[in-house]
Formats: sequence, structure tokens, C-alpha cells
Amino acid sequence: MNDADAWPTGLPVRADGRRTHEHLLVAAQTTFAEQGTDASLREVARRAGVSIATLYRHFPTREALLQTLLQHGFDRLRARAADLIASPDPGQALVAWIRELTVASARYDGLPASVMAALHDPGSTLHSSCAGLRAAADDLLARAQHSGHIRADLDADQLLAAVNAMAWATRQASWTADAGDRFLSLLIEGLAARPIQPT
Repeated sequence: MNDADAWPTGLPVRADGRRTHEHLLVAAQTTFAEQGTDASLREVARRAGVSIATLYRHFPTREALLQTLLQHGFDRLRARAADLIASPDPGQALVAWIRELTVASARYDGLPASVMAALHDPGSTLHSSCAGLRAAADDLLARAQHSGHIRADLDADQLLAAVNAMAWATRQASWTADAGDRFLSLLIEGLAARPIQPT
């Protein structure tokens, strides 16, 4: 389990509660990887060996479960953005971050839609983490635009929408294995600032 080191935060105090919490997260990761983020929560509970009522005691909503499952990755992306903000090449810094964000966004079927919905829903459990990604994107994007590397007619919401659309597309079964790289290249080319054409 790659993100297991991130789970202890907020875990139940009792040892049996912690074990159940961890089993639910392992089961959710497996189930979402196979079936997407809209997978049955009853299936998650079954795989964890607990009742659906127990799952809801630990995670009152699907978004609460997703939030816990994704928190480590979101934190890592924000930390990565903070590191890249000092890069001498703002354009390449933004591109590097977009690459990492694309991989994270394509982790589960349905995740791009969940992230985009949460960005625009302050009541969502995922909203705070997704808003943190938007802030990170905004900082990197503004710096790259100021340097002249990236087109100016773009905001962080549009950038995240484009990345999530690309992440969705790369998970479609009809595309070849290298489709993700191709889509990413097209996105990066589209982000580049264009020279002003003489009139």
C-alpha cells in the first residue's frame, strides 16, 4: 500500500478501530482501482470484512473515504509545487507539475470528475484538498505566465479542467498505451505562449 504512511492521521484511537480503518482503506484502494470511484461501498465493506454500517461510522460519505485515500497524494502535489516555485525555468516547472498531476488524476476511473465537482462545491469533503491543488496550480501558472512561457489567457480552473479531461481520456480502454504521453504533449503545446503576429 503506497500511501499507508499517510493514514495514521485521524485514525481511531483504539487498536481494533485503527485496524478496521486501515482494512477499509486497503479495500477501497483495491475496489476503486478495479471499478472506479463510483464502485459500490458495500463491496468495499465486504472486502474489508465489515458491515456497511461500520464503513459509514469510519467514513460518513464516499467523499470522506476518497479524501482520506487521496490525502497523501494531494499533500505531495502541493509540496512539489512549493519546491518547483523556485525553479529558474517557470515554464518547465509548470510542465513538470502538470505531468505529476496527470498521473495522480488518472489513478482511478471517475477521479477526475470527483475532483472537478469538489472544486466547485464548498460543502464537499474533498473541497479543501482540491482547492489546495488549485492554489498550487495558480501559483505555478502565474509565474510561468509572467515569464512569458505560458499563454496569458488561461486560469488555474481551466488548467485543472484540461488536466482532468486528459486524465479521463488516458483511462479509456480504446486508447493505446502511449496515448497519455501524446495527450500530454498536445496539452503542453497548447499552453505555450504564441508570438504576436504582425498585422
